[in-house]
Amino acid sequence: MKLPYIHRDVSWLSFNYRVLQEAKDPTVPLFERLKFLAIYSSNLDEFFRVRVANHRNLVRVGKKTKKKLDYDPKATLKEILSVVNEQQEEFSAIFEKQITPELQDHGIILKRRLDLNKEQQRFVENYFHQYMLPYVQPVLLVRNKIRPFLNNAALYLTILMTDNESGKEQYALVKIPSDHLPRFIVLPSPRNQKHIIMLDDIVRHNVSFMFPGYEISDTFSIKLTRDAELYIDDEFSGDLIEKIKVSLDRRHVGPASRFVYDREIPTRLLEFLRETFELEKLDLLVEGRYHNNFAFFKFPDFDMAHLKNPEMPPLSHRILEESENFWDIIEEKDRFVHFPYHSYESVVRFFEEAANDSKVTHIKIIQYRVASVSRIMEALIKAVKAGKQVSAFIEVKARFDEEANLEWGEKLEKAGVVVNYSFPGVKVHSKLALVRRQEELGEAKIYTYLSTGNFHENTAKIYSDFGLFTADPRITSEVARVFAFLETVKVPTQDFEHLLVGQFNLRSGLEAMIDREIAHAKAGKKAQIILKINSLQDPQMIEKLYEASAAGVKIRAVVRGICSLVPGIKGVSENIEIVSIVDRFLEHARVFIFYNHGENNMYLSSADWMTRNLSYRVETTFPIYDEEVRQMILYVMDLQLTDNVKARFIDEKHNNIYKKDGADMAIRSQVETYYYIKRLEEARTPEGEETEDGE
Repeated sequence: MKLPYIHRDVSWLSFNYRVLQEAKDPTVPLFERLKFLAIYSSNLDEFFRVRVANHRNLVRVGKKTKKKLDYDPKATLKEILSVVNEQQEEFSAIFEKQITPELQDHGIILKRRLDLNKEQQRFVENYFHQYMLPYVQPVLLVRNKIRPFLNNAALYLTILMTDNESGKEQYALVKIPSDHLPRFIVLPSPRNQKHIIMLDDIVRHNVSFMFPGYEISDTFSIKLTRDAELYIDDEFSGDLIEKIKVSLDRRHVGPASRFVYDREIPTRLLEFLRETFELEKLDLLVEGRYHNNFAFFKFPDFDMAHLKNPEMPPLSHRILEESENFWDIIEEKDRFVHFPYHSYESVVRFFEEAANDSKVTHIKIIQYRVASVSRIMEALIKAVKAGKQVSAFIEVKARFDEEANLEWGEKLEKAGVVVNYSFPGVKVHSKLALVRRQEELGEAKIYTYLSTGNFHENTAKIYSDFGLFTADPRITSEVARVFAFLETVKVPTQDFEHLLVGQFNLRSGLEAMIDREIAHAKAGKKAQIILKINSLQDPQMIEKLYEASAAGVKIRAVVRGICSLVPGIKGVSENIEIVSIVDRFLEHARVFIFYNHGENNMYLSSADWMTRNLSYRVETTFPIYDEEVRQMILYVMDLQLTDNVKARFIDEKHNNIYKKDGADMAIRSQVETYYYIKRLEEARTPEGEETEDGE
C-alpha cells in the first residue's frame, strides 16, 4: 500500500494561501491586511526563484532525470501554476473589491492616472521630470533585433502604440524605477482625504512624453523573476567562499523562472514578448495590473494607529535584564525566553556582559542569519579587542543572506575574531552560543544559550522563538563538543547523550523516541507525541508517524508551513491531528514532546522534520530538564493546540478550514501567550523572587 504523501511545494502553496486568508479576514486591521498581501507576494517571489526554478530545470533536462525522481516535475509544475493562477485571481479580488473600498472609507484614495484632477496631473508630471526621468530607460522593441536585458524582479511597462507617420503598430518598453523611488506617492489631496498614486501610474501618465511621434494605445506591466538557486549545496571541493561570491553575481542574470504579466495584455503583444525574451509557456504567469506587491510593506500609514494591530511591546525578562550578576542568575537555574513576547535584550546582554567581564576568556557563536546592524556582532569585536578568544562559525549558504553573512565574516576577521565558514555539502543551522568564564579558585565555568531562532535582533521582533540560558554541565559540555567539531571538523570522541545533533544522532534519536511510544501503545499504555515545527516533509519520519498512529499513539502537531503528511485517514493516520497557525507573528519555534509514561520528554530544536534538516545539516535539538521551564512550554503548547481563532486544520484537500471548536471563549494563542508572559514577569522581582501576590 502506497502511503499518502503531499508534494512539499503543493503543500507550501497551501501555507501561502493561509497568509492570503489573513489579508481577506475582516477582523484583521486594514493596514495589517495590506501587510499580509505583501508577505504573500514576497513569499511567492522567493518560491518561484528557488523551488519553481528547480522544477523548470528538471523539466528542461528531460526524461533521464524523471526516471530518477519519485514524481513527475512537469505535472507538479503544471499543478503549481494552476494553483498560483487561482490564488492570484483571489489576490486581485481581495485588493480591488475589499481593501481598496475600505481604504476609501477611511479617506485613503488610490488614484489611477485617468482619475487625476488638473493639480494632480501637474504634480505627477513635475514629479516625473524631477525625480524619475534618469531611471525610466525607454526602449523600442523591434522583432529580430538585440533584445534588452530584463533585470531580476524589476518592474517594466510594455507599451502598445502606433507610429503617426507609417500607421504601423509598435511596441516599447519602459522601466518603472521602484528600485530608486517609493512605490506609493502622496498626491495633493482635498481636506480630510489622502490621495495616493502608484509609481507605475506616474510612468503611465508620462509615456507619451517619452515617445513623441507615436499614438499611445495602452500600457501593460510585466516582470521577470530569475532563478536564484546557487547550486552549491552538493559541492564537496574547491574554495567554497569564492564559489558563493561568483554565484551571487550570477543570481541576477540567471534563467527565467517566472514571467509575470497583466491579465489584460493582448495576445499578440504577449506572443511578441515571448519570442523576444525567449520564454516558454511554462514561464508565463498571469497577474493583475500591478506586480511586486511586497511594496505594500511600505504603504503609507498616515499615523492611523487604529488601522494597525494594537501595540504589544516586548516584555522585559526582569531577572535576566535587571539582575546585578548575570552569570549567577544563569548558574542558579535554567532561564527560558520566548520571543517576540520577551525583549531580545537578555540575549544581547549575554554577549555584552561577556565582552566586558574580565573573567570571561572565550566566546563562541554560530551565525546563520545576521542583522545588518547588530549589537551582538559589535560585542564580539569589542571582546576580541579586550583580549578574549572569540570564534564565530558563519554559514554563508543561508539563502538570500549570503552577502550579508560574508560581509560580517570579513569584518569580524579584520577585528581578530577567528571565523570558520560553511562546510561543503552541509549547512550548519544550529543556534548556539557559548561563554567560558574563569570562576573563583581557578575553576572554569561554561554558560550557553541555545535557541530555535537566529541571533538576529530584527527578526526577534516578529518571529516566535524559544531560547534557553543554561549552565547545566550535561548540556554545556556537549555544546562545547559541537563547537569543537565545527572548528576542527573532527568527529567527537564521545557520543552525544543529551543533545541530538545533525550528522550524528538527530534522526536516530527521534526515531527511537517514536518507537518507544509505539511500544507503549502496543502494550496498552498511554502513548502521545506533541510536535511544533515549521515543516514536516521527510518521508521516513512521516512513515514512522503513520506507524505510530496505526499502533494507537495520539499525535497532535502544530505545523506552520509545509506538511506532506496527510492526517485523519482511517487505518493510516486517524490518530493524527495537525493544525497550522498564521497570525501577526511568524511561528518559528520547534518543540518535540514524547509522553514516555508521563515523563513528557521535551526538546527544543533548530531542526524541522525535512530531509535536508535531518540528514544534510548540522542541527541541534536540546532537552529541557528544568521543571519550571517545562511547565511554561507545556502551557504555551496547550494554548496553541486549543487555538480556535487563528488555527486551521491541515487536510488532504488543502481546505485550510478554521478550527472552530464551539468553546465559549475565543482562544487566540499569540495574544494569550503575550499576556501569560506578562503575568509571569509582573509576578517576579529582578532577583527572581515572586511578589506577594505572585502565583
